[in-house]
Amino acid sequence: MSPKPSQETPHQPGQPGFEHVPGTDPIGGQAARMWDAGMGARRAKKRRGDANAVVPDAEFRSYYGRAVLKPPVWTHEIAYYLFSGGLAAGCSMLAAVADARGDVLARRALRTTSLGAVGASAYFLIADLGRPERFYNMLRVAKVTSPMSVGTYILSVFGPLSGAAAVAELGALLPERGVLGLLRRVAGPAGSVAGVGAALTGPLLATYTAVLFADTAVPSWHEPYRELPFVFGGSALAAGSGAALLLAPVAQSGSAARLAAIGATVELAAAHRMETAHRLVSEPFHLGRPGTFLKTARALTVAGVAGGIAARFLPRRTGRVVSALAGASLLGGSFLTRMAVFEAGVVSTKDPKYVVVPQRERLEARQRAS
Repeated sequence: MSPKPSQETPHQPGQPGFEHVPGTDPIGGQAARMWDAGMGARRAKKRRGDANAVVPDAEFRSYYGRAVLKPPVWTHEIAYYLFSGGLAAGCSMLAAVADARGDVLARRALRTTSLGAVGASAYFLIADLGRPERFYNMLRVAKVTSPMSVGTYILSVFGPLSGAAAVAELGALLPERGVLGLLRRVAGPAGSVAGVGAALTGPLLATYTAVLFADTAVPSWHEPYRELPFVFGGSALAAGSGAALLLAPVAQSGSAARLAAIGATVELAAAHRMETAHRLVSEPFHLGRPGTFLKTARALTVAGVAGGIAARFLPRRTGRVVSALAGASLLGGSFLTRMAVFEAGVVSTKDPKYVVVPQRERLEARQRAS
């Protein structure tokens, strides 16, 4: 039987007549001392890193050491696809400019490079899919809300247009009379029409992959969804300009040098915001391989723009060498930019903090707003 209440029963904390008896530790007093030691949420934040705090700093862990998100199943073939697709798009845009200016050698080199790059894009995409028929199966369904479906149709439209523009360059090798002479006369206008179509489709090819990346749950791809299209678009224009500086004579690469400056400015400005505007999620762009790739890409892009402009004011042979080096620098910078974005996304899926912290910040922001 439980004892009857009497005057010997100790008062509860907060009641009149309560006195602390040595050797006893009421729950209320223990909680108060633990609060003073740092268990309170506010004091825990202020005393973070204090060795005397009762509650240690929180560590982001997951069950059984597994990541919160699975790393992307895409291999490096997709990174190569990003570069080759951007190069094909940039070359098609530069080829249309060269055609309008009458720069025949530059136009021919750019159309040929665009065809080779789009062929490489198809190869890398099919290699990542595993079987060629999977690409055909993607064409059987048209889904406007799917960036992958839309991108498949963009590539399917751009490829034939780029190929037709490149094949039209062979018209100059045909005889001037007879049936082949008629084909020679038609090849020029047909190539121009196909080249304009490829140039109009090129920006879509260069930027749809940014939408595809941002549509995933990968933190370092999803958060900078506003900047990625400008990074990829500017990088594609810089890559096409680099191909023109590398392959065309200096006398026909003036527009390429100017467009390289425009593309590099857009790319570097958007990449800087991508690296700094998203707090913790921007961290992978500064660490390890992605950070090294981005720093090197930035240096190569700036050097390529400077070399392309300087080549026009140098003697003929020296200017040709400088122009070729500038073009190679722009191509290398574009390639490393795509590799850095790909690698940063993979890194952001391996550490739980890149998933947990942004989710908590968004939840707290919604709570404050409500």
